[in-house]
Amino acid sequence: MTIPRLYASQRTPDALRGGVVALGNFDGFHLGHQAVAGAAIQQAKAAGKPAIIATFDPHPVRFFAPESPWFRLTTLDQRQRLFEKAGADAMLVFDFDAELAATSAEDFIVSLLMDRLGISAVVTGEDFTFGHKRGGNIDVMRDLGAAHGLTSTAMGPVVDDGGVISSSRIRNALKDGDCATATALLTRPFTVEGIVQHGDKNGRLLGFPTANIDMGHYLRPRYGIYAVKGRLPDGRVLNGAANLGIRPTFDPPKELLEPHFFDFAEDLYGQNIEIEFHAFIRGEAKFDSLDALMAQMAQDCDEARRILGA
Repeated sequence: MTIPRLYASQRTPDALRGGVVALGNFDGFHLGHQAVAGAAIQQAKAAGKPAIIATFDPHPVRFFAPESPWFRLTTLDQRQRLFEKAGADAMLVFDFDAELAATSAEDFIVSLLMDRLGISAVVTGEDFTFGHKRGGNIDVMRDLGAAHGLTSTAMGPVVDDGGVISSSRIRNALKDGDCATATALLTRPFTVEGIVQHGDKNGRLLGFPTANIDMGHYLRPRYGIYAVKGRLPDGRVLNGAANLGIRPTFDPPKELLEPHFFDFAEDLYGQNIEIEFHAFIRGEAKFDSLDALMAQMAQDCDEARRILGA
């Protein structure tokens, strides 16, 4: 069963009013996010109140800088499943638009969080900002909220040997092809979800049929070949090797994620599948002949089998 998806533009149903909300962007839902959400869920369960995890979509950066490169680590659907797995009773989505951007810090707390959404307590990171021109922070939340009966808790950052765990660190690791670091910080492999689409059938002609997926709004990890696992709608998990990039050997260049699954020959067109990035094998390259490309693809698949088998 999937938890309800609430929207901040609508009044919260009575059964979920009075809840404790973990408030943040939570893109990726990494270890730091999980700590904030876990504290909110624990607080809610102890008080017998609904536990709600919030997120913003689109990301505020996309609203203020729409030309910026895509950088999302998770879709809304992925976040909803992750929030459910964490123990939330509902997901709350703030549509980040001009109206929300112009909302004062006081109106965000009183009119939005309390009156419309019926929230009784907030748990957030100590660096969380909100309201028009980031006019609100945790001190404003604590002071204004207290005056109106809203309690608030600020969580400090989660750190490891590399410093503060953040979405930026994960994005940088993926851009470097460092899947191990991204996986450790996320507590799971970076995963792209998408509909399998028809392509040019080049992989099939070469003996390596692929399930082509558009990267959409996701961050682009380093272009190249990866050891991957695919998760099908029926729950089956497949090992494979994937090319992410523009396929420089073929003309015209076209960006795609192209996983090839080992020992698998079923039709996946139109199905929604997930691709987990487990390890970077090599950078994308242009080959002088199809024979050279096929030989390298065979080596890549052998290396992916070795990595995933280990």
